Amino acid sequence: MSRKELMDCARLFAPEQKLTQPMVDLLDKVADLMGFPRIGETPAGMKVSQAGIDLIHSFESFQPKAYRDPGSRDGLPITIGWGSTSDEQGRPIKLGDVWTRERADARFAKDLEKYERGVLDALAGAPVTQGQFDALVSFAYNVGLQALRESTLLKLHKAGDYGGAHRQFGRWVKNDGKTLAGLVRRRAAEAALYGR
Repeated sequence: MSRKELMDCARLFAPEQKLTQPMVDLLDKVADLMGFPRIGETPAGMKVSQAGIDLIHSFESFQPKAYRDPGSRDGLPITIGWGSTSDEQGRPIKLGDVWTRERADARFAKDLEKYERGVLDALAGAPVTQGQFDALVSFAYNVGLQALRESTLLKLHKAGDYGGAHRQFGRWVKNDGKTLAGLVRRRAAEAALYGR
């Protein structure tokens, strides 16, 4: 639920479906206690919570040796660490590459910062809860920032249709036209986090 949805629900029970200013003030206090951002609030500098990191790590399990993408026809991209597809200089990962856990953790931290900034930029000041932000970063980490920017999921979120955005996660479960069980599980986990 969001601040807007809370206000919309309250309108259903208000006389003539109009909220008075004292009612709005009270609902704002309730929404503040629930951690909903204020309508129009820009979440500048927002960071992924531990729950978001745990979700990403659960699907991008640490792999010290480079491996082919098991879900794509051509096995690309080659991946290592916590789902990294390039090294610190931006060069693609090659089969045979081996990383320590420390190197993978450092690269993940850098990648996470990039996705946090990218999601904030894509939101363009639209309100977002911590759970929504974590889910959007995990989604972008998996499908890419460009795919997020062009997605109906993001458009619905920015329009304040959080229920519609929530349902969009389940549409992103295919790779090369084939539904993958791992993507079904990941999108369900992201949708659950988004709905918190």
